[in-house]
Amino acid sequence: MKSIFDKISFDCSRNVTRAYSTSFSTAVKMLSPRIRQDIYNVYGFVRLADEIVDSFHDYDKEQLFAMFEADLENALQQGISLNPVLNAFQHTVRQYNIPRSLIDAFMKSMKQDLIKKYYATFAEYNEYIYGSADVVGLMCLKVFVNNDDARYEELKNPAMRLGSAFQKINFLRDLKADMEELDRSYFPTLNLNEMDDATKKAIVEEIEADLREGYKGIVQLPAEAKFGVYTAYVYYKKLLSKLKNTPPLEIKTTRIRVPDYQKITLLAKCYLDYRFNII
Repeated sequence: MKSIFDKISFDCSRNVTRAYSTSFSTAVKMLSPRIRQDIYNVYGFVRLADEIVDSFHDYDKEQLFAMFEADLENALQQGISLNPVLNAFQHTVRQYNIPRSLIDAFMKSMKQDLIKKYYATFAEYNEYIYGSADVVGLMCLKVFVNNDDARYEELKNPAMRLGSAFQKINFLRDLKADMEELDRSYFPTLNLNEMDDATKKAIVEEIEADLREGYKGIVQLPAEAKFGVYTAYVYYKKLLSKLKNTPPLEIKTTRIRVPDYQKITLLAKCYLDYRFNII
């Protein structure tokens, strides 16, 4: 029965989310059950694409990505895929009318990671972030507003700014791994070997501005989405705070993280803020 295969597909996307990101999967659990699975489906898709370009070093990544891209095209056209993650994703795309332009922009940025190592201009940098992060926020927003086009347009810019903030925080946290393992550098103004307090301060201020704009959208989200998105926002804001207070030399040599005990405290705070309508 097709319904059994769909359930297996949904379970696969949920397991991908939980295996690759405990923090994000915790935030997804704070969403309403009505939309939770669809966010797993979106994350499973973007995670699988990202893994191809970032992790499969012993294989022909360009060939694997081309196969993945062809499978995605077939899934979107036929409404089914034998790849469980793509089968789950196409279900969400169809249910919420996720624009093809968002998917194409995401795939374009992922392709860039196969061939491009450095971003020399802010135009290149912003285009990459739009495709790798902003559009993911917009895909999720389509689910959150349940096909309410007017509300989607109203919250579109904050959703993009929040996606940008999360991605830039990831870039700053992963500086060491990106340079040493992938030979990549995303920030146009940053030379890892010469990063100083002033350079880091400018990057942090840019991210803080994105977070402020993103928060304006969080407070306007439907109730069934607000708690989960706010939880992710608070976690990333805490991570940025730790990066802000970490000397540049340490950021270049250590991957900064939020300890599990702090995550539990943050989750409790998020619940209280949500429960008492502070957000």
